[in-house]
Amino acid sequence: MKQPWRNLALLLFAAVVVLGGLAGGNLLAILDAEEVAHVRFFTELIETAHANYAVDDVTYRDLVYASIGGMLRNLDPHTSFLPPVAYDTMRERQQSSFYGLGIYVGTRNGRLTVISPIEGTPGYEKGIRAGDIIHLINGEPTEEMSPNEAIRNLKGPKGTDVTVTLLRPGLDEPLEVTVTRAEIPQETVRHAHMLTPDTGFLWITDFSRSTGGEVARALADLREQGMRRLILDLRGNGGGLLDQAIAVSDQFVPPGTTIVETRGRIESSHQSYRSTGRHEPLGLPVVVLVNGGSASASEIVSGAIQDHDVGLVVGESTWGKGLVQTVYELSYGAGLALTTARYYTPAGRLIQRDYSSYWDYYTGYDANGDEGDEGDEGDEDEEEPGPVESAPPLDPRDEEERPVFHTDLGREVYGGGGVTPDYVVELEDDPPIIFRLRTRSGFHRFPFEKGVPEGVGSTDWQVPDGYLERFWNWIVEEELVSAEELEEALEDPAVEVHARVRLRYEIFNTAFGLTEGFKAERQLDNQLARALELLDEAEELLERRMRQDRQTRGRNRSTGFVAN
Repeated sequence: MKQPWRNLALLLFAAVVVLGGLAGGNLLAILDAEEVAHVRFFTELIETAHANYAVDDVTYRDLVYASIGGMLRNLDPHTSFLPPVAYDTMRERQQSSFYGLGIYVGTRNGRLTVISPIEGTPGYEKGIRAGDIIHLINGEPTEEMSPNEAIRNLKGPKGTDVTVTLLRPGLDEPLEVTVTRAEIPQETVRHAHMLTPDTGFLWITDFSRSTGGEVARALADLREQGMRRLILDLRGNGGGLLDQAIAVSDQFVPPGTTIVETRGRIESSHQSYRSTGRHEPLGLPVVVLVNGGSASASEIVSGAIQDHDVGLVVGESTWGKGLVQTVYELSYGAGLALTTARYYTPAGRLIQRDYSSYWDYYTGYDANGDEGDEGDEGDEDEEEPGPVESAPPLDPRDEEERPVFHTDLGREVYGGGGVTPDYVVELEDDPPIIFRLRTRSGFHRFPFEKGVPEGVGSTDWQVPDGYLERFWNWIVEEELVSAEELEEALEDPAVEVHARVRLRYEIFNTAFGLTEGFKAERQLDNQLARALELLDEAEELLERRMRQDRQTRGRNRSTGFVAN
């Protein structure tokens, strides 16, 4: 057992022993006799199991950690013990930067693969390319590592070196590159660009310390480019820091209005957070995209926008996490994420989903995958089924009717079970053969192994018929599908459409960068297409909200009332 782990286990064990056996009157001032007996029983149980368990050697760490898991599981799904590695990872994800190479990586065909280097970073300057397979890290094979372990090995202290051995299509020999780690911005606004001449798109992947500032800068930049409408994408965003959810919401909701309230057992957990007015109100039509992977901070933002009628919410019902955790640092680098409050949207909704069954809570609904950087593993192969649309339904995940609340304009919204979109639109599935080719990295491999056709000089480029025909022949030669399966699949016109977009996406990632690749892939995003159609309705909603505000201000002036 490594020393820090052993020390942590022994420390907890010793602390319980001391409390149970030596504290005497001090402990009795806090605990009654029955509680003291329970503490002593716990220490006796651990010592007996450690001394006498016969099947395998069992360490104090194993026993103590297992008991911690059982204890916390009895509370709620989001109170959790964070061993040192997990605690470090959590803190790192919340920072605005890390030290590494500056490459986006993902798992392709079972191998750790470079999706794209970030321009200007050490990895980019050393010539690492999209499509490179990371075969070795400091001489250690990556096949033996979990993806998260490989990513941790790419990171390290500033100014230190890491040697990566790459397998590059077209080269017979491995390519060894030594890169000096440098500070890499950890951006949570992964994409911010114009979809149309007047429609901006902003995708927030999670909420770290820099998110509020990133969003402010992105919105200002999009305005300069002529943005008059906005799609805010929170799909797959599992949340993060509460203060950053508030900082982002502050840029969308009217000044002085409630963003979120927290309520807990102790007095200090009762807080009401209101918009500060530090930012100029966006004042533009907004559609927010959400799905089952949108949780916590994402639900605070989407709930505030929906409750204040400054935008429409479109997609699939969110995860339903209405609990707030405070993270406490423990000895030896461990941590405890302890639920200390519930949060409520401006309309008074608690959107926490029922967790009486942990199995249903954690396995019932899938979140979309996405590509990662050195801080998280990416996987492009998960999609949601569909399509279905209705407006606005009760959450289909709940059997019983949920409590009804009302937005500022009187629209009905629902508590429990997450944030229910104003328009539920399930993501369309890929045709089965396209899904299979994606899981086997067919679209990723082909351009790197067989080359890209000439003429890819601008983002207007489309996949030529001859190149697509070469792709069909190649997947049969590689036995990714049989000739019979391909012939049958091509009877569906959608198969050719999806194939052209997927090839274009992979080629654009390399030729023009991740943003252009992302734009190319959005052609298959039916949720985004519906969001674009609903922007006119979002504009009507915003105008109603602004009329109401003007009428309210007029009434206040006529009565001499001033709102605070």
